[in-house]
Amino acid sequence: CTVDSEVALRVGGDFFFDPQPGDSPVKLVLIAGGVGINPLFSMLLHIADLHGYQESKGNGYKMGTVKLYYSAKNTSELLFKKNILGLMNAFPGKITCRFHVTQQRSQICKELQPHVTGK
Repeated sequence: CTVDSEVALRVGGDFFFDPQPGDSPVKLVLIAGGVGINPLFSMLLHIADLHGYQESKGNGYKMGTVKLYYSAKNTSELLFKKNILGLMNAFPGKITCRFHVTQQRSQICKELQPHVTGK
């Protein structure tokens, strides 16, 4: 998003991402804290499948970019972090993530360092 972008926001409740082949591409921003990553991680996996299908078949829904912002107390509480890093590596520029930690006491591993902000 940029300044003055129009966005739709949904907090909690029942939500899903199930675009159809004729739908216009969208850019998604997913924001999660702690265990709230669970439904968003499922969406991220679906989005990766859509990207993979588009790359292999060249048709179907054309997925836009996805940015995930995920916060936890420390890196050990970032669920699915290795899977998320794998998706970012598999779809560079299409799936990105910024992890934010609020109470990190130990050194952050090299693999995560470029993607982590916070203490």
